Amino acid sequence: MTIVGITGGIGSGKTTVSEMFKKLGVPIYNADDEAKKLMLKEPIKSQLISLFGDQVYTKGQLNRALIRSAIFNNDEIRHKVNNIVHPQVGHHFKSWLENQDSPYILKEAAIIFEEGLTQQYDFIITVVADKEKRIKRVLTRPGITRQMVQDVMDKQWSDDKKISQSDFVITNDSLVETEKKVNEIHLKLLKTLGA
Repeated sequence: MTIVGITGGIGSGKTTVSEMFKKLGVPIYNADDEAKKLMLKEPIKSQLISLFGDQVYTKGQLNRALIRSAIFNNDEIRHKVNNIVHPQVGHHFKSWLENQDSPYILKEAAIIFEEGLTQQYDFIITVVADKEKRIKRVLTRPGITRQMVQDVMDKQWSDDKKISQSDFVITNDSLVETEKKVNEIHLKLLKTLGA
């Protein structure tokens, strides 16, 4: 099974692009969404409670604000959380992959490059967009400030650095143009894979 990674900085529109591939019949695995679901279950739940205490869950829901602030400027805590969550997402992905029957699948993940995970993919698509558009998109999410978006951007690789290591790039500033590019990449991948 050919695994195509789709990544991009915060607010670039990775999920919008993934949905366009989904309409073409490509199975999508959203690593961030699956991680959120898995963080509500064992064994992750008890490990996060050991790390942060009972306040990490409120009424059965993950206290995202607490985790976000704890990991933001603390690499050691961030690595600990990643070491708890990432292996479980990896197992979940392998199980999901076994049930797919398609020339290729898309795995959407925000930090493929930053976490040194490029070897897990056969191809990588990077989604880029104008910085101000990205900020405006993220500011529509509840509880997010401009400074928070800027802080995340500062921690992620620059678009140029990602582009230099990507097989395909989609500039997501116009939905019509983005859709054209998605179709073009889809056809190229099918051709490359002899599908």
